[in-house]
Amino acid sequence: MSDGFPYGLVATDLDGTLLRSDESISRRTRDALAAATEAGAAHIVVTGRAAPWTRHVLDDLGYRGLAVCGQGAQVYDAGQHRLLTSVTLDRQVAAVALAKIEAEVGPLFLAASQDGLDGKVLVGPGYAVTGRLPATPLTDASALWAAPLNKIYIQHPTLSDDELAEASRRAAGGFVTVVLSGEGIVELLPLGLSKATGLSLAARRLGLKATDTIAFGDMPNDIPMFTWASRGVAMANAHEELRAVANEVTSSNEEDGIAVVLERLLN
Repeated sequence: MSDGFPYGLVATDLDGTLLRSDESISRRTRDALAAATEAGAAHIVVTGRAAPWTRHVLDDLGYRGLAVCGQGAQVYDAGQHRLLTSVTLDRQVAAVALAKIEAEVGPLFLAASQDGLDGKVLVGPGYAVTGRLPATPLTDASALWAAPLNKIYIQHPTLSDDELAEASRRAAGGFVTVVLSGEGIVELLPLGLSKATGLSLAARRLGLKATDTIAFGDMPNDIPMFTWASRGVAMANAHEELRAVANEVTSSNEEDGIAVVLERLLN
């Protein structure tokens, strides 16, 4: 933290926040983040994506710091290309949670994120993958449980994302954490895990605290991060649940919303 910038840590979500819809990062936003780091702040990417789905974005950005991946499950050192911490989902507990949710809402479409720096995302029949992220078709249902997992993704043929998330919390909230992190992306995580738990671990490694932090996000999975940070800034395109708890709403991810706030603070 310096006299010219009031925060020691800038935490940014990726999709819908730092990234535009084409998965690029604008020059204006890159320059604003660079100016914030030159002013003494650290930048930590905090994303729902697991590390294998995050690495290429960070490499393209020239990002060499820490990243919190997998909704807080992984702390990834982008400079050294290695995982520092990783939390996995108990597969027996996850199976019980799925059974309870399906008893409530009927059959689900499933996908799962395997643990590790090279973990695959397995996608079962009927599950619609959003964006252009690589996925491996799951042809044998038993293969879902064959290796350690960070998370399970669920979709429903008729329920909306909000309805599915609410029903899943009602049915299995005592077994797993349920988060809505994007369109068509409802996730089951280890109980108690959140972006805030991962961010606090990463910040501690840098000698920084919640009071040093300004956070940017767009979806309900960013709520714990906003609650932890000193200031939470929602994008104009943010989900209404996040906007309701934000200290401020900035422009959209397509309109350099992060840069708008950082430039104001730097000036």
